[in-house]
Amino acid sequence: MIIYLFKILVLFQMIFVFNTQTVQAAEIDLNAGEEVFSSNCAVCHQGGQNVLQADKTLEKNVLEGNEMYNVGAITKQVRNGKNQMPAFPTLTDEDVANVANYVLNQSSIGW
Repeated sequence: MIIYLFKILVLFQMIFVFNTQTVQAAEIDLNAGEEVFSSNCAVCHQGGQNVLQADKTLEKNVLEGNEMYNVGAITKQVRNGKNQMPAFPTLTDEDVANVANYVLNQSSIGW
């Protein structure tokens, strides 16, 4: 039983390392992220603002305060939606990574 559990643990670790390396190996394209943002996000988040919830902007201090200032959190939000924000299931993993990095970049320079 212990050997079986150990094998499962090793398998999960291998999957995690593979997925982590795949994400790190992907080249981030901020120009592509800007295109995704313009096509899908700007209608509500033009200039990093939020037309539906004024206090939920994409400004750095707001993202940090809401524990959203990282690629993982933004990716989860884009994939699953939340509150008034819809999910965007048709975006590719590359699109989501690019737009998440674009949002972080823009928020760090003040939109």
